[in-house]
Amino acid sequence: MDIFSIILIVVGLIIFETISSIDNAVINAEVLSTMSQRARRWFLIYGLFIAVFAVRGMLPWLIVWATNPALGPVNAFTATFSDNPDIAKAIEESSPFLLVGGGVFLIFLFFHWLFIETKNYGLRGERFFHKHGVWFFAVVSIILTVIVYFALKEHPFMALGAVVGSTAFFITHGFKQNAEQQEKVLMGGNMSDWSKILYLEVIDATFSIDGVVGAFAFTLSVPLILIGNGVGAFVVRELTLKNIENVKRYIFLKNGAMYSIFFLGIIMVLDSFGVHIPEWVSPVITIGVIGYFFYKSRKFL
Repeated sequence: MDIFSIILIVVGLIIFETISSIDNAVINAEVLSTMSQRARRWFLIYGLFIAVFAVRGMLPWLIVWATNPALGPVNAFTATFSDNPDIAKAIEESSPFLLVGGGVFLIFLFFHWLFIETKNYGLRGERFFHKHGVWFFAVVSIILTVIVYFALKEHPFMALGAVVGSTAFFITHGFKQNAEQQEKVLMGGNMSDWSKILYLEVIDATFSIDGVVGAFAFTLSVPLILIGNGVGAFVVRELTLKNIENVKRYIFLKNGAMYSIFFLGIIMVLDSFGVHIPEWVSPVITIGVIGYFFYKSRKFL
């Protein structure tokens, strides 16, 4: 991997993590506004350490290790930078499981947004799909069936990966729905600052799963994911603290994040079936799509 590819991947990861975490930043800002200055400072400083290393560092490392248990913890972290042919072979053989699972997760995430979630309509057709939200479950069920059918022809382990990806989506979706309900309780109740900090850390971990899974469309390198998503997490904290109201005015950024997620999901599924996608494609598509919706948002300011 040359230095240009590394820089492009890291930049793409930073942008993707930042934009896909805007909802998280909004929740953080709303809850922090009800907390004391000391508690806010603790969350923004020490909570950042937890967000970067305990979540965005540990989670991708654990995922790679879980899909390659023979590598061990150290090799799972450094595998993509190793010259050992046995390690390279192990990563290559296990990557389809990870990629197809992550791809299904991201595709489901996109269609849930397209069919069900309230949104600002950025492209033609979005209003139509939103009006027919009842079709979400039928669409994702058909998609999963098709992917599993073709995955079984490749390897049963791949088919299991697709099912795991869909299961992970519905589990995290349930957590997010509960988080929205809990936010209303926090905003209107008398819970302690430490309870609110714990809530925010759990929310951050839940929302970070989208970014971590999407990161595997850029690279399987845990160190690069840690750097890119870590810097993105820092940017999200800064937005929470200083500029969240300005960011909320860019009404189509969420659209850009979700279309990026869709393309990344497609790339991961294709890659899992052996279609070679150059390393530069994911960051270029992400930067291009988000850049377009950023420009579109500015026109509405």
